[in-house]
Amino acid sequence: MNLSLMARRFLVPRCFVSLYYLIKFGCQVSLRAEVELSPLLAIGRRTEISSFTKIKASHGPLRIGANCFVGVGCFIASHQGGVVIGNDCLISPNVTILASNYNYQRLDIPIWKQGSSSRGVRIGNDVWIGSGTCVLDGALIGSGVIVAPNSVVSGTIPDHSVIQGNPARVIFTRR
Repeated sequence: MNLSLMARRFLVPRCFVSLYYLIKFGCQVSLRAEVELSPLLAIGRRTEISSFTKIKASHGPLRIGANCFVGVGCFIASHQGGVVIGNDCLISPNVTILASNYNYQRLDIPIWKQGSSSRGVRIGNDVWIGSGTCVLDGALIGSGVIVAPNSVVSGTIPDHSVIQGNPARVIFTRR
């Protein structure tokens, strides 16, 4: 971890971080949220980031659209592939969105020594992600999708679907 990243994470008071994002983007970041000061992070107007949420954008781009709500206790981390969340999205409490994955092809080398990859995560407009859901690297969620609580999303989800399960599957199409 470089010195600049450490300073941004540990030395800048959270009230300055909240004020910075309010002035720069017109969004509300809770004083109890842990949001990195990063040039790779963009948050849309009127978006709310709740308490105890962690947003990490030091290794890749992370863009959250306008009029979104990120619930209590969420974790969003972008890496080289990035994370893009559309406009008007509802992210319920305790949702995890990860844009990286470990490589694990070789059996003779420990997994943590094999490095990682990042394809990114894309979430469309007007998406509702239920509590406890985990969105994994490579997920492409279309617009108008509803994700049932405690689902694991890892693939491509068509527009206007209702999905559920581990792995998440389409159970209904909204009309």
